Amino acid sequence: MSEQRAMPKGRLIAATLGAVILAVLIVLGAILPAEFNRDPLGVGRLSGLSRLWAPEDQKAAASDGVAWAREYDIPFRTDVVEIPLGDFLAGADKSELEYKVRMRKDATLTYAWEVIGTSEPRDFHFDQHGHTTPAPGQPMTVSTYRQGFGLKQQGALTAPFDGIQGWQFSNSSEKPVVVRLRLAGFYELIPSGQPGNEAGIVANVPAVQARP
Repeated sequence: MSEQRAMPKGRLIAATLGAVILAVLIVLGAILPAEFNRDPLGVGRLSGLSRLWAPEDQKAAASDGVAWAREYDIPFRTDVVEIPLGDFLAGADKSELEYKVRMRKDATLTYAWEVIGTSEPRDFHFDQHGHTTPAPGQPMTVSTYRQGFGLKQQGALTAPFDGIQGWQFSNSSEKPVVVRLRLAGFYELIPSGQPGNEAGIVANVPAVQARP
């Protein structure tokens, strides 16, 4: 049998160095871009390996036990409500009113309203609030969200209880105005004459037809 000849020392050192260099290049050019989003050689960007990296998912917990996604047992709806208000000389029964919608606890409403007919924010006051509708003799739960002067407001509301939610609008200008209120979400319109719509406002009709 012929004896195997050992690799010369110089060639062994060269082969070892070559293997080390190749391993370093693989780490710098492939593993770092793909696994750690680091690309010191620019190879990951050119080869597309950098796109393989993605940060670890972070799980977000519900805040205070309240779910961020909900389902409702009433249909989603949208409405446009035009509310005519007289000038301040017309008297309180014409220049101010309350308009609300009925909502279940945790139901969500998005809204936007604007005043047409005056350009002076100090001429118009609003009181956004909600309350329960208890039986006679029972206590009422009331929640006030915002009060102030202004010609427009937009936002979202999640009902804190079963009840009615909305606004008291007051016009103190010398001209009649119209409040154009846009609603979307999970709520019910209140029939004419019931608490929250004592003025009998009719939704989805022009302002001249909206108030009897």
